[in-house]
Amino acid sequence: MHKGGFTPFQFDATAYLKQGRNVVVVKADNTRHQDEIPTVNTDWWNYGGITRDVLLAELPATYIADYKLQLAKGDARRLQGFVQMAGVAPAQQVTVTIPEAGVKFSLKPDANGRATIDVPVRQLAYWSPQQPKLYAVEFSGGGDRVVDRIGFRTIETRGQDILLNGKPVFLRGISLHEENPLIPGRLRGQGDMRMLLQWAKELNCNFVRLAHYPHSEEMTRLADEMGLMVWAEVPVYWTISWTNPATLANAGRQLTDMIERDRNRASVVVWSVGNETPIGEARNAFMGSLVRTARALDDTRLVAAALEIHRKGRDITIEDPLAELLDLASFNEYAGWYWASNAEMLDFRFDIKLDKPVVVTEFGADALGGYHADADTRWSEEYQDRLYQNQFRMLSGIPGLRGMTPWVLADFRSPRRQHPYFQDFWNRKGLISDDGKKKQAFWTLKRHYDEVQKRYGP
Repeated sequence: MHKGGFTPFQFDATAYLKQGRNVVVVKADNTRHQDEIPTVNTDWWNYGGITRDVLLAELPATYIADYKLQLAKGDARRLQGFVQMAGVAPAQQVTVTIPEAGVKFSLKPDANGRATIDVPVRQLAYWSPQQPKLYAVEFSGGGDRVVDRIGFRTIETRGQDILLNGKPVFLRGISLHEENPLIPGRLRGQGDMRMLLQWAKELNCNFVRLAHYPHSEEMTRLADEMGLMVWAEVPVYWTISWTNPATLANAGRQLTDMIERDRNRASVVVWSVGNETPIGEARNAFMGSLVRTARALDDTRLVAAALEIHRKGRDITIEDPLAELLDLASFNEYAGWYWASNAEMLDFRFDIKLDKPVVVTEFGADALGGYHADADTRWSEEYQDRLYQNQFRMLSGIPGLRGMTPWVLADFRSPRRQHPYFQDFWNRKGLISDDGKKKQAFWTLKRHYDEVQKRYGP
């Protein structure tokens, strides 16, 4: 059994095989329960069935079970990680080779098959959105051989700056769900995934927020290839069973699964432990535990969460103790839609006192594609477009603003969105409609990102 429909799992079936024909029966259960992750109350479609790839792997008696290879934290001239061997003789020698970089070294695993990597390396070509360089890396040992394409880069914060390979970067992002608006269901394969990521590239994005659960492994591999930094998130969403130890264990396991799967992907720069979780003593302890889990598993990436904002009069602030544990002052805000109007939102100001980079992880407004009116008429493309323009004016007053991922790239299905005309079970905050047409705000965001790129560089 495996809990968590968004992360991979495997079972060793060797002991169950018999000579001749064998049959595997899989039960996939998408029933939501209050104590699970995600819980009952969410804002995306609860698809069922098997929506990711399934394969049968025949392995040698001793095989490579896992590995990690990344630049060391604080030292871009060292490679660190590990190789984990498994099987009948896991202590066999392992060789790691990066032919293009002239790197080759051998390791002797311990009795448990674990070999630690910590070796100096000459200057590598760093992965970046401008040059998404990937190296072929070969791991061999015990009669097994695995080849991966891995990029090498550093990501860190310094004061209010985000540094990619030691240089300040502005995260020109967009949020997206793992859903093709044109065809019901999860993304069916690489073609669907490329379409969404190419739409992000058309916006002049260098960053995508894969909300609100781990997207397919193929998505992060494509982001590696296409030069898009990634915010990866687990479905700890809204209010869940904060005091249930089994719920915390489930969340921690899904976070661990995601990190173990994607820790070799250069594109993944942020691990997110949740979205819009309300402040409370039990919640603070729960989320703090997830932050510690993420840092223990991987100290080379940023750890964040999409927090909620607080309003004091006309001031917009963050008053969340979880923020102190995170690398980013990251939050969702819906000025102009869920509170205030297009005309009123410019009366508000942000007062973010954290000395951290600010990343606005959501803002937006619903617009039915093709519905046109003036900029004061809700649900129209003009209203959504004006809201984006006003958001840029509001956000420009934040000294530490270093990124944003507006909500959302494309309209997506949601049982919560029941207005019979404007929604019809769709969240209409997409910049692209359910028939694949770009709304006015798409081009407004692109123009804004073009200007941001001129100011902050590529």
